[in-house]
Amino acid sequence: MTTYIALLRAVNVGGTGKLPMAELKAMCSDAGFAHAETYIASGNVVFDSKASAATVKSELERRLQAYAGKPVGVIVHTSSEMAAILKSNPFPKAPPNFAYVVFLDERPAKNALDEASGLKGEQMHVGKREIYVRYPDGMGKSKLKIPAAKTGTARNMNTVAALVEIAAKR
Repeated sequence: MTTYIALLRAVNVGGTGKLPMAELKAMCSDAGFAHAETYIASGNVVFDSKASAATVKSELERRLQAYAGKPVGVIVHTSSEMAAILKSNPFPKAPPNFAYVVFLDERPAKNALDEASGLKGEQMHVGKREIYVRYPDGMGKSKLKIPAAKTGTARNMNTVAALVEIAAKR
C-alpha cells in the first residue's frame, strides 16, 4: 500500500465551504482508503491505498462534489513526494509559518512567476508541481498575486512538516 497525503482546496477557509474533518475521514474510509487521519481543519488527510494517485484523486473529488454540491479541488502526493517537497524548501532559514508551498496539479511553466504582481519583498521559487513562497511580513499582510497558483492550494511549512511526520509514522 502507498501512503498518500491529500490536500483539499479552499475548505474551511471561506472557499468551497465547511467540511468537518470527521466527514472527510469517513469519506476516505468509505472509499476504501485505510488508516485515514486528518490534520487541522483545513482539508489535510493522510491515508493508505493500493490505488494509483490519479484514482485516489478522482475518487476523493467525486465524493467531495457529492457532499458539497460543487467541485472541490484535491492535490494528492505520496508520502515520499511530500517529504521531498519539504526537503527542497528553498527558504529553510525563514520561519516555517512565513514559508509556504502552493501545491499544483501539474508542473508550473518555467515563466510561471513572471506574471506575479503585488510583490513587497516576497520571494518565490518554482518546484516540480509546486510554487514556494516566502512572505517576509506574513501571508495575511501580502498583496502578492500569482496567476499560475490560482488553482492550487497553499500550506505553510509547519503544516507540510506535520503531514510528513504523520505519514512517516506508518
